[in-house]
Formats: sequence, structure tokens, C-alpha cells
Amino acid sequence: DYPTSSPDAQAPGCHRAYMAPGEVYPPSLQGKMAQPFNELPGNWRTGWLNLYHFWKEGSFHNIHNIMIHKFQKFGPIYREKLGFYESVNIINPEDAATLFKSEGTYPERFTVPAWVAYRDFRNKPYGVLLKNGEAWRSDRLVLNKEALSLEATDCFVPLLNEVGEDFVNRVQVQIEKSGRGRWTADLTNELFRFALESVCNVLYGVRLGLLQDIIDPEAQKFIDAVTLMFHTTSPMLYIPPKLLRRINSKTWRDHVQAWDAIFMHADKCIQNIYRELRLNRKTTKEYTGILSSLLVQDKLHIDDIKASVTEMMAGGVDTTSMTLQWAMFELARSPVVQDQLRAEILAARQVAQGDVLKMLKSIRLLKAAIKETLRLHPVAVTLQRCTAQEIILQDYLIPSKTLVQVGIYALGRDPKFFPKPELFDPQRWLKTDSTYFRGLSFGFGPRQCLGRRIAELEMQLFLIHMLENFKIETKRGVDIGTKFDLILIPDKPIHLTLRALDSQP
Repeated sequence: DYPTSSPDAQAPGCHRAYMAPGEVYPPSLQGKMAQPFNELPGNWRTGWLNLYHFWKEGSFHNIHNIMIHKFQKFGPIYREKLGFYESVNIINPEDAATLFKSEGTYPERFTVPAWVAYRDFRNKPYGVLLKNGEAWRSDRLVLNKEALSLEATDCFVPLLNEVGEDFVNRVQVQIEKSGRGRWTADLTNELFRFALESVCNVLYGVRLGLLQDIIDPEAQKFIDAVTLMFHTTSPMLYIPPKLLRRINSKTWRDHVQAWDAIFMHADKCIQNIYRELRLNRKTTKEYTGILSSLLVQDKLHIDDIKASVTEMMAGGVDTTSMTLQWAMFELARSPVVQDQLRAEILAARQVAQGDVLKMLKSIRLLKAAIKETLRLHPVAVTLQRCTAQEIILQDYLIPSKTLVQVGIYALGRDPKFFPKPELFDPQRWLKTDSTYFRGLSFGFGPRQCLGRRIAELEMQLFLIHMLENFKIETKRGVDIGTKFDLILIPDKPIHLTLRALDSQP
């Protein structure tokens, strides 16, 4: 608790949080004492000098490890400014709870400047990821029913399951081609294609044929565009996109080219579905994807639907494919966990008797393995919110409209919160120990990841199929690091070996 002896008692250098007319603070904040914002530890007084040193030292790709060092140096909260990017960074789960529980009716996350700049440049509408206020809330409530409700997500399972089965067939063909009873490869592109095939089947109800040996050049162009989009976004977190646009830098040109290709690919998919609906070709009662459902309901303007579905498609490929790559790498290094998961899957399938939905309800260890993968290898370095009102974090008064970041990568690697953090141990999520605000990979609250159910089901079904059919192996002693490229990716190729379960090493 904070000292609250009398209305006039104020410790030196402390500020009291009072309600201003028309404002309502949480009861836990009213009248409490806090250190002023300007006394927060950290390097925040020389933003552009900080950015210069940051750039000169090549720190852009290492921001996640730098954040760990800063928490060790400054403690559980620090303030930072790089160029025009300013934030307060926190690591304690209790502080994360305080942040999210006070986010208000219209929570705001960090709006990626480069993505906004492109849409303004091309006069494209914002999707739900980039909107704020009532415009965000009204769209989000409609999209929640299509992407997060139990009724909707049950419909995703057959669509995702068939893609998983096709990937198994592709692996079996590659094993046969090798003539050695195994297939060893860097699966980055294979998993990217799998993830794109999966998310498009759920969003559009169409298969793109990406699991064939030869794929459509337009689909490959989209794959390359998403990679380029992520790569060119990173520098514009710290350098204003308007400046790069004004000098016509290569980063800006590449970013525009990438988003142009992404929107072109999405537009073609959307136009095809819209044409079929207009012609009443899709008359069956079978579920045919989120887009069809949204168009039939007519609760959102077509431009809003296009914008949000395009964002979901672009954001749902690299993220899930990278997590699956890390999951397979960790399982390859943990054969005991592999065997435990296979036993759980076998038992679940026998009880379910062919009912995949029923089976998915009883694979607790597999779901924990995905959470453990995301602890060690989160897609994002941080989870952000702009404070809706004044809050107190670690005895400091944080003003409203401040960007606060939960360092989820640093949190996942901190032994205070995860004993033996370097150990891949899915069981930790099933124990009675508190996991309170420790698993934040998909966010929290009304602004959590809209595609989380698609991603979770996609990864669960993929791992079920892979573990039922193959042993996953990798070279012993291989250490793979991580680098930041808007999302966290391996710093070198991960080579995995897939071997049929009934084959001999």
C-alpha cells in the first residue's frame, strides 16, 4: 500500500493522484501517493542521441536482449526514448494486470506508424488493428462473433484439419523421394506456405494449392511481400515514415511495394468470393469462411471488411509459421516430451472416436507445449497499451496517453517468474503455481489478438498430425539465437529431420 495518512501529507518528491472533474479513477488509485513520472529510471532525456547510438551499435535486431539487460540495470520499470518513440517498460505480471484492468472501453495499442503511413499514402481504409475509439469497438464486436466465438471457431476445425492432413502427405512424399527414410530441411518456407494455406481456407473458404511442389507465382509473390513488409516496418518504428517518404528512401519504396502486393492478393480473393455470392453459387449450408459470413450478414461496410480481413491474413502467416518452427525445434530437443504428447494424443483420439472437436478438449499438455513455446519464443518482444487514465506502476504515477510496454520476451526469460527459464517444460503451465498474467502472447482483454483462435487451432491440429506420424529430430548441441525483424525470428536456419514413426534411425 501507498502512504495515505492525511490529505495534506505528501512525501518529498511524491505526487498525489486526485480525481479531476469528470474523471473517474479506479478506487485503488484515488488519493494514493506516487513518485512523479519524470523520476522514472531510464535513458529518456536524449531521444535522438539514443537513437543514433542504438543505430550505430546495430541494436535494431537485438532489441529483445537489450530489454532484458535494461530490466536488470533499471529494475522492473524504466522509461525510454528512441527518436520520437517513447515508452514505459514493465516486466512484473502484477503491473501488467494493473495496466490491462484499467484500459477502459476503448483500449489503444501502439499503432504501427509505417502501416498507417501506407494506408494514408494509398488512401486505403484502416482495419480493426489500426482503428481506435468507437470505430474500432463497433467493428470489433462484429468481428469477435466471426473470429473468437465458440460457435464460429468450431467451424474452423474441418478447414484447418484438412490442410494439416495435406501437409502430412507432403512430408511423406518428401521422405519417399529422399530414399533414406527421412526428410531433413529448413522448413521456414514450407511452414509459411502451410500457414498461408490454412488462414486463407478459414478467411476465404478457398484452397490456394500452396502444398504442391509447384505453386502459383502470384501466391509466391504474396509470400515474398509479407516477408518484405515485416522487414521494412522495423526501421520505421523509430524513424518517421514521412521523412523516409519525403527522401524517397528504398525502405519506404519497398514497404509500399510489399503492401501493394498484399492488398492486390487479398483483393483478388475477396472479389472471387463476392462474385460467387452475387451469383448465388455458394448455396450450400456448409461453412465457407469468415469473409462469406461477413458479406452475407451485411453488418460491416465492404471496405471495412476488406481492410480487416487483409490485416488478419497478413498478420496470421509469419506469426503462426514461426511459432510452429520453434515448437518443432524444442520438441526435437525434447524426445521425452514428444513421447508424452504422443501418448496424450493417442488417448484423446481413442476417447473421441473420430470427433476432432471432442479430441481437442482433452489435449491439455499439447496446449501447454504451445504456451511454453510462446514463452521462450514469443512472436513479439512487447505487448503495448496506451494508458486510458493515470495509473500507478511500481510507485510511479504514469500519465494518461502514455505508451506502456509489457516486456513479454524478458518476462518469459526471467527466473523470478519462471524457474529454470531456459528449460522447455510444458508441465509448468499445468501445475498449481500461479500463471497470473504470465501467458500474454496473444494479448489480453477486448484488444487481444483477433486471430488467436485461428492460430491456436491451426497449431494444435498441425502438431497433432505431425506427432502422430513423425519423429522430429535435430542435431544435438545446435544453439539457435533470436533476432528482431518486427517479429522475433531465428538468427540462423533451423534444420529439422522428420522420420516416419515406424522407421528405424
